[in-house]
Amino acid sequence: MITAGIDVGAKFVKVVILKDGKVLERAKALVGFDVLKSASDLFESTIKKTGLSRNDIKRIAATGMGRETVHGKPPVNAEEVISEVMADAKGAFHLIPNVKTVIDVGAEEGRGIKVGPNGTVRDFVINERCAAGAGTFVEAMARALEIKVEDMGSLALKSTQIIPMNAQCCVFAESEVVTLIHSKVSKEDISRAIHDAIASRIGSMVLRVGVEKDVVLIGGVALNPGFLPPLKRELNSDIIVPEYPEYVSALGAAVIASEHKE
Repeated sequence: MITAGIDVGAKFVKVVILKDGKVLERAKALVGFDVLKSASDLFESTIKKTGLSRNDIKRIAATGMGRETVHGKPPVNAEEVISEVMADAKGAFHLIPNVKTVIDVGAEEGRGIKVGPNGTVRDFVINERCAAGAGTFVEAMARALEIKVEDMGSLALKSTQIIPMNAQCCVFAESEVVTLIHSKVSKEDISRAIHDAIASRIGSMVLRVGVEKDVVLIGGVALNPGFLPPLKRELNSDIIVPEYPEYVSALGAAVIASEHKE
């Protein structure tokens, strides 16, 4: 059976096409001003890559903050909507059956999830009040440092000293970064301080629900090499980053769609 999951996030939309538990195709694109058009264009182009037609897909589930945008609206016509927490847990379990804790850090939000049998949700916590614990924070700080956001992680790994960053808000943190620049602190050390601050915020959030192994990190920020080391220190735990971590929510939606169809 063929199903699809579509994750309409704050910055990217992701699509996963699933056949009998195996990924046929995955793709992502920036969310434009017209969210439905962005999601629809990506969905149709992804189907085209597989050589399938819309009728070949038996059920589609949508997740992400913009999931209602494609619910019952052509050409996607998603039959159901899935919360991000449920999609995260199911997608991580599909990839790593021993998972007990899922950490999802995306552009605008961070989540910590305790996973039960068969990828069910036992408990969860969400950081949704401030982007200081998410990918947008890194982007804002990269602008302040006048470097590419893709270079932030590798710079942090070259740091030679720990610089505390007290601000827990994007606005105040940017002012703090400017002060550090004027104090001739290296970009490497500032980048490390930024990643340490995000890890501290996410780590404190996840510890509220408890950390049980295996711990799995997903979401776009999981691709940032500078984020993993400080998060491991905060949680005092090994952390697994699956291949294609940014697609796990869309994968989870596709898996749930297949279970509901059956």
